[in-house]
Parts: sequence; structure tokens; C-alpha cells
Amino acid sequence: MNTPIPPRPDFRSPDFLRSHIRHTLSFYDPRCVDPSGGFFHFYKDDGTLYDRRTRHLVSSTRFVFNHATALCRFGAAERPDDLARVRHGMAFLQAGHAQPQGGYAWQVDWDGQRATVQDATNHCYGLAFVLLAHAHAVKAGADEARAGLAATFELMEQRFWEPAHRLYADEATPDWRVGGYRGQNANMHSCEAMLAAHDATGEARYLDRALTLAESITQRQASLADGLVWEHYRADWTVDWDYNRDDKTNIFRPWGYQVGHLTEWTKLLLQLASRLPADRRPAWLAETAQRFFETAMKHGWDETHGGLVYGFAPGGEVCDADKYFWVQAESFAAAALLALHTGEARHWDWYDRIWGYAWDHMIDHVHGAWYRIRTPDNRAYSDEKSPAGKTDYHTMGACHDVLRGLGA
Repeated sequence: MNTPIPPRPDFRSPDFLRSHIRHTLSFYDPRCVDPSGGFFHFYKDDGTLYDRRTRHLVSSTRFVFNHATALCRFGAAERPDDLARVRHGMAFLQAGHAQPQGGYAWQVDWDGQRATVQDATNHCYGLAFVLLAHAHAVKAGADEARAGLAATFELMEQRFWEPAHRLYADEATPDWRVGGYRGQNANMHSCEAMLAAHDATGEARYLDRALTLAESITQRQASLADGLVWEHYRADWTVDWDYNRDDKTNIFRPWGYQVGHLTEWTKLLLQLASRLPADRRPAWLAETAQRFFETAMKHGWDETHGGLVYGFAPGGEVCDADKYFWVQAESFAAAALLALHTGEARHWDWYDRIWGYAWDHMIDHVHGAWYRIRTPDNRAYSDEKSPAGKTDYHTMGACHDVLRGLGA
């Protein structure tokens, strides 16, 4: 980076965390809104749009999350346009992504008037984010999203839920023929969405489902994979050790133990524990959270160049040394929640260390937002800061998570 790096602030300060969310929002505001429908998804480092038409379901839903959480955090006086943007985004989910068969297209081309489907695959991962968007829309004041929240849960129940395995299947064709792949990632984000749905509605079924998903992945499935979260499984939920072994291009299904998913589970397990009454709070929640985090730091921290790598192989050797923005963000949130839960200063030390790396290498202090990816020695691959799927949902969400943990 050629621009000067500002002095490091107090990363634990609620005022800093709020200001960082504002700074990140400023990169997307107001250029992200497409008046004809939804949001623009592709941004260069300086905010220049480089694709005005492609719309990905993950970005379409995450922009709703961004505006809903900003409104809940800062209020309508500071953010007077956010409720309208939440509704604008929710309307596009129906106009641009919703399909006659009941699902949501993974990717569409939007010409300003209508959507042409580019990929009609039904992904449970996508439905998890549709559920998350509805939940946060309700929390932000768009109460009309409540019916859609319940309908999305029922759609996931009908099309993907596998009672015998207590997990969701992963993908289906447009006419709902379920494929043979099974993955933990869709279930992890479904757990996140269930927690949000419980926050929005108070309905116990969402909290119960979050606990079921967490136990199935982090206990039963982890017992098949050295006690950790493996990403890929066959239709009977046996471990598939070779899926995508030689393909680094699939950002939603990477090979190896994912450092960021171990820490994301740390965060979710602690959030789940905080919501459960003491007589329903199993000890494994906190115990597994701590073990996952410590394992991620042991194998994931780059002692030479700083930052957390993407993934490590069975045995512990690094299999992908690139530095991804979301891995750092989920990991500092996990470190903070673990520090607050245990009272142990070493977890705050990790929080500060991860933030310090991100401050020096991942954050654009001029234009706002985080760079998506860096080489192992922290160089840029390209000037594409925010392609489809990013939206800085992870970075702002992690700040919101820490603020909630601090009671701010």
C-alpha cells in the first residue's frame, strides 16, 4: 500500500468499532443502490463499479443485512434511508431472484427491468441468507418480512432438511432434485440465520434448530474428522476428504480445514450459549468454542508475514496461505467473545493482534472497506475490492458482534 497507515486505535473501544462500521458503510453509500432494483455488487478499490448487471443471491441478501444492522445500531436519525433500502433489497429478492418453483436463483442478469436467470440452482447456503435477510429486516422495522421469514424456514424444511442426519442437504436443481453433495458451510450459516430469526421473533423453534445444527456439525461430524470441522461430505454424511482438493477457485467450497470457519463456529457456539438458559446450556458449547479457536490460531497464524491463512490440511500443514478479509474479521470477533466468556487476557491479545494485522494490511483507510484478499506476503492480487458475495457483511458483522458482546 502506498498510502500512510493511521496510528493504531484502541481496537477494544466501542467508539472505534462504531466509527469503523461507519467508515466501511461510507464505501458503499450511496453508490450501492440501483434505483431500478436491488444493489450493485462489483466494486474496484476506489469504488468504481465494474459490473452493473450481475446479481448474486449472497450479495443481494447481505446488502439487506448491512442496512438493517446499520439502522438498528445507529438509528433513523443518523441513517434515515436505511429502512427504505432494506425494503428495496427485500423487493429485489422477489423481483430478481424468486422463482416459480419456490426457490431463489443463485445468479441473475438484471437489465433494469427484468431478471434473466444465469444460474437457477437452489442452494441451501443461499436460503440461509434469505432467512437471515428476512430476520434482520424484521428487526429493523420492516415487519412485513415476518411472513417471508416463516415461509423461508418452511421451504428449507420441505426441500433440504434431513431428519435422520439432523442437518440440511446442500443443493438442488431448479425443480428440486437434491444432489449428492453435503457440506458444513450451508449448515453453519443456517445456524447463524436461525439465531437471527430467534432474535427477530422470539420463537423457540429457531433457537432449537440452531442448537441441533451446532451439535450435529461440531460434535457428531467433527468426531469423524479429527475433532474439527471438515467442509465436505457425501450424501450419507461420511467425510469426503478429496472434494475440491485440487480446485482453489470455489470460494464457497474450499478444500482443507478452514481457519475462518473454525473461528466462525467459535463465535456461533458462544452466541448460542449466551441465548440458552443455564439448564439447557451444554458444556460442550464453550469447550468446543475454545478448542476450535486455539486450533485455528495454532495452525493458521502466519508468524512471518502476520495474519491468518485460509486453510490447513489434515496434519496441520498450511494448504492455502492466502489472506482473506473474512477470516481475519470472524477471528477477531471470536477472540473478543472468547475473552468476554472466559475472562482470559490471552484472548484479548489475539483480538488485538488480528486487528493490528488487518489495520496494517487489509483495510483501505482512504476509500473505506476491506480488501478482499492478499497474497501470503500481503500483496494485492488485483484492484477488485468487492466482487459478488462480499459487501463487507463479515467485517461490519464482526464489529456488531463485538459491540453486542461488550453490551454497547
